[in-house]
Amino acid sequence: MTDSAVTDAPAASAAKPATKPARPFFSSGPCAKPPGWDASKLASESLGRSHRSKIGKTRLQYAIDLMRELLGLPDTHRIGIVPGSDTGAFEMAMWTMLGARPVTTLAWESFGEGWVTDAVKQLELDPTVLRADYGQLPDLTQVDWSNDVLFTWNGTTSGVRVPNGDWIPDDREGLSFADATSAVFAYDLPWDKIDVATFSWQKVLGGEGGHGVLILGPRAVERLENYTPARPLPKVFRLVSKGKLAEGVFKGETINTPSMLAVEDAIFALEWGKSIGGANGLIARSDANAAALQKIVADRDWLGNLAEDEAIRSTTSVCLTVEGADEAFIKTFAGLLDKEGAAYDIAGYRDAPPGLRIWCGATVDTADIEALGPWLDWAYATARHS
Repeated sequence: MTDSAVTDAPAASAAKPATKPARPFFSSGPCAKPPGWDASKLASESLGRSHRSKIGKTRLQYAIDLMRELLGLPDTHRIGIVPGSDTGAFEMAMWTMLGARPVTTLAWESFGEGWVTDAVKQLELDPTVLRADYGQLPDLTQVDWSNDVLFTWNGTTSGVRVPNGDWIPDDREGLSFADATSAVFAYDLPWDKIDVATFSWQKVLGGEGGHGVLILGPRAVERLENYTPARPLPKVFRLVSKGKLAEGVFKGETINTPSMLAVEDAIFALEWGKSIGGANGLIARSDANAAALQKIVADRDWLGNLAEDEAIRSTTSVCLTVEGADEAFIKTFAGLLDKEGAAYDIAGYRDAPPGLRIWCGATVDTADIEALGPWLDWAYATARHS
């Protein structure tokens, strides 16, 4: 932080607050566990058993059924549990389906840039690339939907999301590939606009990492069954057998061995989500958390939103600017809160502009967001004078 920024910055309270967030878990992945979570509450009958046993397949299918129910996903869409978290799921879709027609990739944060790298350097597809700086979106009206189109629905490292699905035409020729890892269960997603969606349990559900979820619409299934890419496919990417979709993958017969402990953890989160009203209840909690954080921002001149346009601002991975802050200042700021046990893991992503990133997904309690405000004041004042 520069001397002038320190001198000119508005004052914040240096008094250490008396009350801490009860659950100071604000990481953007893996995220806070659902309220009331305890390892002893997880069902354990499937642990130590083969995932191919009757109970193993039953629990995997149950997790899929719960996801479908909570999302209101139509029967036309398949849901598969796959290896490698969201990254594995999205790359599985890229490797198996891309190349049938031209490709457009959208990037406005680091994970979108990762898909650009895959498309350009690994798959050598020569895609059209539409970019925007952190905090902004590319011009969505410039997307050519005769192409397959890859994008992040909610940019976890920039706090920027697409506003809705209106920019995706019903009569598109290409497929829409949505990396929706921090969007699923947080937004009312228009599934008729999405041909491929991927996410991981570790975001809005607060589950464990390592497992991804791949959702395929009917147009994606058609692509898989009618297009054979001219590239080798690792075993963990193979979704077709003898020219037909490997339906077992979408009925709990996973491609590789899953952690049944992680599956039981996800089931706990899904059952909790169902108990609070399903997707609508989860969305409402995220919205309430984001609103509470925006009130904190509005009351402080030294805080701002990286995504200035509210229409494209994430309600899960909210990225904030801190007046005059550089990387070293943010490290000190976040470290102070971590040491006090007042807020964990709130420094912005390493590739993003220096700032804060505070998860507001459904597993966070609004009261903990509200309790965070005075601690941000204390950390800011303390870091300025350290």
